Amino acid sequence: MATGCMAAMVSGKTKSYFTLLVFLVAMLPTLSIAQDVGLAGIMGSKALLMINGGEPQAVPVGKTIDGIKLLSVQGDQVIIEVGGRKRPLRVGQHAIGVSTGDGSDKIVMTADSRGHFYTTGTINGTSVRFIVDTGASMISLGATDARRIGLDFNRGQKALTNTANGQVVVSKMQVDTVRIGGVTMHNVDALIHQNDLPIALLGMSFLNRMEMQRDGSTMTLKKRF
Repeated sequence: MATGCMAAMVSGKTKSYFTLLVFLVAMLPTLSIAQDVGLAGIMGSKALLMINGGEPQAVPVGKTIDGIKLLSVQGDQVIIEVGGRKRPLRVGQHAIGVSTGDGSDKIVMTADSRGHFYTTGTINGTSVRFIVDTGASMISLGATDARRIGLDFNRGQKALTNTANGQVVVSKMQVDTVRIGGVTMHNVDALIHQNDLPIALLGMSFLNRMEMQRDGSTMTLKKRF
C-alpha cells in the first residue's frame, strides 16, 4: 500500500515537472526576440542603424525603434540598449541582442516628421521594411522584395488593383509568416506587384488582426488573434 502511494506521489511530481517544462518551452519564443543591429554610419547626434537586415534608419539619441534604444553617440562609437543590456557599436559592426519588450503581443511605433509609421519585420524569415498603410487591403510587396523572400509572381491568383499609376496586375497569395517585433502572424494574404514599390505596405490583412491605438505620434498595435 505504502509502495503504491509512493509511486503515485513520484508519478504526480514527474507529471508536474513535465507540465512546467512544456509551459516554459512554449513561452520561450515570446520571451526572447533575437535582434540583429548594425551601425552603418553616424550623422551628428544620430546613428544610422540597420535592424534585422533592413535599410539604415537615422535614430536620434534617446529614441527607441523596433526594441532598440540609442543611448549615446561617442565619436565613432554608439551605445545601444536591447533587452536591458548596453552594447557598444562602431561603424560596420553588428550586435545580436535579445529584446524582451513589455509584451510579445504588442508593437509600438513612432511616427516620422511627416506622420508616417515605419517598421522592420520579416516575411517567411526574410527581413522587410514596411510602412503602415491602412488604405491597403493587404500586405503589398514589390518585385525585388518578393524575389528576396522567394515568392513567385506566377504562382499566385492574378487580380487588378488601383495604384497612383492606374490599374496594374498583381498576384495574390498567402505568406506563411509575418513577424514584427514579437508578433507573428501565420497565413497572411499578400499582393505581389510585377514592378518594384518604394517600400512594402503593411496593409489590412495584417492590421485587421490587431487592435490599433494612436496617441499623438505613437501607434500601438496589439494582437487580437
